[in-house]
Amino acid sequence: MKMTTEEAFVKTLQRHGIEHAFGIIGSAFMPISDIFPKAGITFWDCAHEGSGGMMADGYTRATGKMSMMIAQNGPGIANFVTAVKTAYWNHTPLLLVTPQAANKTMGQGGFQEIEQMNMFADCVAYQEEVRDPTRVAEVLNRVILNAKRACAPAQINMPRDFWTQVVDIDLPEVVEFERPSGGETALDEAAKLLSEAKFPVILNGAGVVLGNAIEDSRILAERLDAPVCVGYQHNDAFPGSHPLFAGPLGYNGSKAGMQLIAQADVVLCLGTRLNPFSTLPGYGIDYWPKEAKIIQVDINPDRIGLTKKVSVGIIGDAKKVANSLLERLSDDAGDAGREERKALIAKTKSAWAQELTSMDHEEDDPGTTWNERARAAKPDWLSPRKAWRAIQAALPKEAIISSDIGNNCAIGNAYPSFEAGRKYLAPGLFGPCGYGLPSVVGAKIGCPDVPVVGFSGDGAFGIAVTELTAIGRPEWPAITQIVFRNYQWGAEKRNSTLWYDDNFVGTELDDQVSYAGIAKACGLQGVVARTSEELTEALNQAIKDQMEHGKTTLIEAMINQELGEPFRRDAMKKPVEVAGISAEDMRPQQVV
Repeated sequence: MKMTTEEAFVKTLQRHGIEHAFGIIGSAFMPISDIFPKAGITFWDCAHEGSGGMMADGYTRATGKMSMMIAQNGPGIANFVTAVKTAYWNHTPLLLVTPQAANKTMGQGGFQEIEQMNMFADCVAYQEEVRDPTRVAEVLNRVILNAKRACAPAQINMPRDFWTQVVDIDLPEVVEFERPSGGETALDEAAKLLSEAKFPVILNGAGVVLGNAIEDSRILAERLDAPVCVGYQHNDAFPGSHPLFAGPLGYNGSKAGMQLIAQADVVLCLGTRLNPFSTLPGYGIDYWPKEAKIIQVDINPDRIGLTKKVSVGIIGDAKKVANSLLERLSDDAGDAGREERKALIAKTKSAWAQELTSMDHEEDDPGTTWNERARAAKPDWLSPRKAWRAIQAALPKEAIISSDIGNNCAIGNAYPSFEAGRKYLAPGLFGPCGYGLPSVVGAKIGCPDVPVVGFSGDGAFGIAVTELTAIGRPEWPAITQIVFRNYQWGAEKRNSTLWYDDNFVGTELDDQVSYAGIAKACGLQGVVARTSEELTEALNQAIKDQMEHGKTTLIEAMINQELGEPFRRDAMKKPVEVAGISAEDMRPQQVV
């Protein structure tokens, strides 16, 4: 069939149902963006490509549908790197379209030229460059399919001088594939371990959410009466109201979950790569059960046994594996110590809920006094934990929320729970700042009838604040964003208090800046909340304005400068002075 290369490209997008593209307009892809409206594809022109990539991540994570990232070749594409690597570790299938400098001038150092394949080699699961205009549909189809199969971003690199060429081309078929369900021997071994376990524990990861396996894991957990923990930043991987739900592990997670998994003799790690950060000690508890039999289920065989000693590895889809294990359990599986285990789960959860409710302030490490001083300096200001409790009082159960990297967002890790999956968008293990706002915008685009709330510390929000200049336009949906305002880079400042004797280098923010004021200047609603009551009321009103009146609200929550646990206690240590450093050793630099 005769068609132009841009028609072939867009028709292939249509075959895969890709309806949304995020980025900034550029001449290198205007031949396809020109026909996006005719094709039913919406182009969301953000303020910065990095944020656009995180919008795409939020859209796909909230809906399960692929979206596309695209920008001008060179500097525009370069701005996607952080977002693409974030999506990679969030296991988000995204299409990364990277228009390339023209073939005829490549290698000459032309305008906006850079090696775009090398740039993303470590950020995507698959990448391919179009070598001939007649192959554009074939290559694009393969890239999209590989993104779906790997549940990760995949890249197509398209030289810009391949557009607007008439080619004779056959559009490729969309080949569906079936996910693996695990090997028979491995499933039998795992079922035997679970059947004989005296204290089985299930640890749900992102694969449970992505594989729509929450209900299947619930049935399996109830059959065993096994407590269910979830991985770090995967609070939506099990129903929060369920009596077997023990909460998230990892940084500022659930002490109940940590105490329960510490007693396990068998742990079923369902749909998780067991990344090392998410099982670090918390609250002084080194909880990972060293002697337990570990069953790890992951779709990617390269992840199995990578970080933990594993007794049984199962390569498979979380949903299929959960059902297969259920069918293989012995008749008396879970009976050993069942009633005592149920009672212990309830008791442990209750004790942690009471403790969490009573936690108003952050503790200082022995020998440090920063949090004590922070409370004394602003005795009438909200503490981070009081702010999170005020938020929980107003947050709708059905809401989708996003978080960001930073101390105050991390303090809130133990608070939110959900009854369904695809509700908790967090930046994940690449740990980018500036994720909270754009990801929740993407979620709202995909789920317009669901309330959404984004969270960021003021340092991280400063990276994404430019998006306020974009999302106020009429075609953009209304969202709610909360910024924790304490005028500091909190995580780094906590490191400074613990290891660098309060030598605060680069940790302070401008206290003359008003994010609520910036929101108003962008035509949005900006509100300042200074008490628990004001914060709860402001969030209630903002949700109402979002859902009933289509208004975006930024709430600036003024909190004191208390700081929670450091992110990397495992990776930091007190410096020692050996040779010594003096400013007198600085030599004047010669101008060249």
